[in-house]
Amino acid sequence: MSEAARVVGVKLTPTGRTFACDAGSFRLAKGDRVMIDDGRGAEMAIVAVASAPRAAPGPLPRVLRVADDRDLARAEAHERRADEALGHARERARAHGLGIKLFRAEMTPGGGRVTFYFASDARVDFRELVRDLSGRHRGRVEMRQVGVRDEAKMVGGIGSCGRELCCTTFLPRFAPVSIKMAKHQNLVLNPSKVSGQCGRLKCCLVYEEATYVEAAKTLPRVGKRVTTPDGTGRVGDLDVLAGRVRVYFEDQPPKVFAAADVRALAPPGGAPEPHEPPERDEPDPPHGLPSD
Repeated sequence: MSEAARVVGVKLTPTGRTFACDAGSFRLAKGDRVMIDDGRGAEMAIVAVASAPRAAPGPLPRVLRVADDRDLARAEAHERRADEALGHARERARAHGLGIKLFRAEMTPGGGRVTFYFASDARVDFRELVRDLSGRHRGRVEMRQVGVRDEAKMVGGIGSCGRELCCTTFLPRFAPVSIKMAKHQNLVLNPSKVSGQCGRLKCCLVYEEATYVEAAKTLPRVGKRVTTPDGTGRVGDLDVLAGRVRVYFEDQPPKVFAAADVRALAPPGGAPEPHEPPERDEPDPPHGLPSD
């Protein structure tokens, strides 16, 4: 670990990963546009984390300058060329009868390499398409197939919560998500409720999973017989975060009790109730529910 330097976090694209750069004497705020030297020449980047004295983990790319009007004009022209390349690639993909979804094109500043990102449900032979595109761009053409979660991260969008997608704004990598997490949180297992823009289980199901699991340890399981101030019944539902239990009775309507007022009922004979077996991995979700 080297001595402290003024370090800034930047992104090469609005939805790209954040990496550290040596800001030198520049005082940079989030949203500033800067030119950096990453070893391949000058590239424009967006400040994602304001500059501040931090311990630099070794040699870092340098911030050359704050982007001026000429830099911004060149970046805008470069973006237009990438959009035109994407439009042409989509047209040629349709002409070749390829069932792929091209959604992004990236070009090196000199135009020597063009990378097209696409999504497809099956393997695709795109050699003819690459030869076609190479003739237009007169450089190296790469085709990269990504999954639906990576596609959503790169394209961006607004989630059902009304905010920008987590994967686009701050998640550095995807965490495994299972349908069991939705069950722990008593969510309705409806694809429209638990699925994100990518069509898979929402990444945010992970955030509160540990809290729900820990809180549920103090509550009886659904279906267990319990004693309450109003008699004996069976647990029908749990409000895990509020610590409340809904109990169903044979001779009266169901009632809600605080967890402290509910005690598990020992089975006949007075022996303690056996421990529940450890949960096994959930089977594949029903048709229509996305898997991770």
